[in-house]
Amino acid sequence: MELKYTKTGDYELPNLTLNDNKKGAINKYGMLRLDYLKTHKKALYTTLLMKDELTNHLISVSNDAEDLLNNLMKSYKKSDEKLSEKRKEINQLEWIKSMNNYKNTAEEIILKELIYTEKV
Repeated sequence: MELKYTKTGDYELPNLTLNDNKKGAINKYGMLRLDYLKTHKKALYTTLLMKDELTNHLISVSNDAEDLLNNLMKSYKKSDEKLSEKRKEINQLEWIKSMNNYKNTAEEIILKELIYTEKV
């Protein structure tokens, strides 16, 4: 691999470009993963950064986390009659309480399985 340089003042700087990365957004789960890598897995963070794979990794974690959250919430809705639309109309506060409880449970599962693991 041959590097080309551009003279800037008294210095010659390499012309470095990044490869085209996956398109997508990094949600809160991707940001949590980034923070975890920076804080607890510095070697993995540096390796992903140097290989230009960090963004792809974070987008992948974000997508996996969203999918898992959606799947868990669907299964919770199917298994609990308190989360039906009829119950929602009858007692909204109870329905919201149950939904928040299930969402918190799903997020704990996501954090344990996807964010704070050795997934690469």
